[in-house]
Amino acid sequence: MSSSDGEIIEEVLNNDEDPGANDLRQRLRDRTKTVVHTKEILSKQATRTKVKIAKQAVKIAKQAEEHERFINKVTHFLGVFGFGGFCYLLGARPQDIPYVYCFFYFTFVPLRWMYYRYKKWHYYLLDFCYYANTIFLVNLLLYPKNEKFFMVCFSFAEGPLAWALIVWRCSLVFNSVDKLVSVLIHLLPGLVFFTIRWWNPATFEAMHPEGTARRVLWPYVVQDKTFLLNWLFWVPLAAYTLWQTLYFLIVNVLRRQRLLRDPEVMTSYRELSKKAQKANNVWWRLSGVLGDQNRMLMYILLQGLFTVATMALTVPIFLSYRLHVVFQFLKVSAAVWNGGSFLLEVMPRQVILKEKKKKSEIKPVPTGEHDDAASSHLPEPAMKMSSSAEALQSQQE
Repeated sequence: MSSSDGEIIEEVLNNDEDPGANDLRQRLRDRTKTVVHTKEILSKQATRTKVKIAKQAVKIAKQAEEHERFINKVTHFLGVFGFGGFCYLLGARPQDIPYVYCFFYFTFVPLRWMYYRYKKWHYYLLDFCYYANTIFLVNLLLYPKNEKFFMVCFSFAEGPLAWALIVWRCSLVFNSVDKLVSVLIHLLPGLVFFTIRWWNPATFEAMHPEGTARRVLWPYVVQDKTFLLNWLFWVPLAAYTLWQTLYFLIVNVLRRQRLLRDPEVMTSYRELSKKAQKANNVWWRLSGVLGDQNRMLMYILLQGLFTVATMALTVPIFLSYRLHVVFQFLKVSAAVWNGGSFLLEVMPRQVILKEKKKKSEIKPVPTGEHDDAASSHLPEPAMKMSSSAEALQSQQE
């Protein structure tokens, strides 16, 4: 209602000589009562709606929590029995371990791609571990007797992948499918090539030729250390360099604008840099040696140095059965230890934060806000009537 309309109404109401003034005043009072009554109805409806939404939210949260607990129990049950069955198979039929690995790859990697695609984490599948696992699959299915190919895969499995299990603190947590798959992607390849190298009956027979008492290095007698160094270090390093180049071109050149547009899309560099910056650890300080603008370059250099060091260690591991056995125990122990730390230290904190978040999201609705919330949703004519009626009441007082 405009100011001129308010002046006209005031003039009419103050004019006692006008016989129609009383009728107009009565109509305005009736409209005021209607507006107040409408506000009360809307306020009650808003209150009931908010209470109903809050109850529904609590119900959904409880159902989700119950389902999550049930799924975690099922995952834990299957994970423990699966791990036990794998250990039995490892001792009873080590020659079948490669088939178990192939089954794992064809089952869980596609499922992980779908899950990561939904979470916008699908660029993780361009990481070196998936690149190496794909090469392992080609070796096991298409070229199982190619000695040189085997040695390249051995270097990948017991080099960067195995040490990433330790350095990046992969956790063996049986009630988490994601953590289980992350551990198995890094742990299983080394166990596969360990069994082929030392425990496979065909390989074991070839390593103990008739008429000889000593064990040979591999199914073929290899006396040239240069041959071992080439196929356990230099060739795998060249294959790694090829992956690093392709990864940089895809993520930092071809898909750069896509990543800049959506900060929720995660890559390994984004996640590691975010965690390192939050912790302000040694990795964050090292990556900033050349300045913030060159952190990606420093990340690539540090990862390259890590790869060179871990690949160099595969040469003595390949030559020594005892050292290889100790390394298997080291990897499994690290994953189990990290899993225990997660269950006893990280998970309780996550539960506490989850409870606090749940309490902050579900709060009782303050009664003093009902009228304002309800009136804010009134139609424009009703709002005008309300304001004019309140002005009229103030003038009469």
